[in-house]
Amino acid sequence: MIGSLDTALLQQIWWILASVVGSLFLFLTFVQGGQTLLWQVAKDETEKSLVINSLGTKWELTFTTLVLFGGALFAAFPKFYATSFGGAYWVWVLILFTFIVQAVSYEYRKKPNNVLGAKTYEVFLFINGSVGILLIGAAVGTFFTGSNFVLDDFNRVSWTTPFRGLEAAFSLFNLSMGLFLVFNARVLGTMYLINNIDFAGLPEFEMRLRKACFTNLICALPFLLYVLGGLLLMDGFGINETGVVEMVPYKYLGNLLAMPIVLVLLVVGLLLVVGGVGITAFKDEGRSGIWFGGLGTVLVGLAVFFTAGFNNTPFYPSKADLSSSLSIYNASSSHFTLTAMTYVALVIPFVLAYIVYVWWQMNARQLSVADITNNKAY
Repeated sequence: MIGSLDTALLQQIWWILASVVGSLFLFLTFVQGGQTLLWQVAKDETEKSLVINSLGTKWELTFTTLVLFGGALFAAFPKFYATSFGGAYWVWVLILFTFIVQAVSYEYRKKPNNVLGAKTYEVFLFINGSVGILLIGAAVGTFFTGSNFVLDDFNRVSWTTPFRGLEAAFSLFNLSMGLFLVFNARVLGTMYLINNIDFAGLPEFEMRLRKACFTNLICALPFLLYVLGGLLLMDGFGINETGVVEMVPYKYLGNLLAMPIVLVLLVVGLLLVVGGVGITAFKDEGRSGIWFGGLGTVLVGLAVFFTAGFNNTPFYPSKADLSSSLSIYNASSSHFTLTAMTYVALVIPFVLAYIVYVWWQMNARQLSVADITNNKAY
């Protein structure tokens, strides 16, 4: 049955699958958000150890999902992968570096006689949660503002700036997208910590976390409003009836109106995040905010990816040469490859079920002071 699907439908299916993985990654950035909160909410070594050990059981999930996202794009849309990673390599190298130092930090922060000291590794964790997420957000922003590349007749990429992708952070729209994701990750981080930690005997610690949840939502709002305003008002990249890429007034507003289900995903997602903040910040016993905020973040992520890739829209536009812009149709693998990958993707529900089971096992009970006293893992 899968083999009978035409190429265009397979391309759409794989953009949906890649979007789901990318949106799940945005949810899992609660780890990075929690890392940036370390000095704000933890006032002594006990509280600091609770934060790091709580996040330390989940950091591999974020990194693995990011790698899976890159792998899905490589397999399904290799032309995009080659263009972005081959041309904008400095931004990707820097992002990868922030995740490498994260892994090293969790491994060596509490090793006896480590040369750098625990505080240095805590700085690395902050860099991963701030610079890493900021650059990822700026990279996502280029789906709408465009990148500085040109493809020749042999699909060889030339980058028109010496910054090799880092220039994306100089765009106010891209920077706002990145800062919104940073603060949203911090919001999710507070929600997760509230859900995962046993605050017996630590009421002030819990209060600081609940306050930080609301504070970071307020910090996120200006950047969110700027991004939404930009999406609704900016000229966007569109593919006309002859297959030529051109600038279209209010393109992304038109996409949302043409795909009302995507608009619903965006609105419902934002409302769920706000609801999660309400549960966490204003209910003394509220611990379920992470599930509302997490689901909301996934829905917002899906809306962003769908707006960028569907309705005759190049998801990786070139502002240096419109004809070099990449869509899900001209950047994808062959029909045979997409078909084979789709058969493999049938195991995804089983993998997700296993992840849910493992998560449930790890979070069967909340992390307590006794746990970190008896066994300081990180």
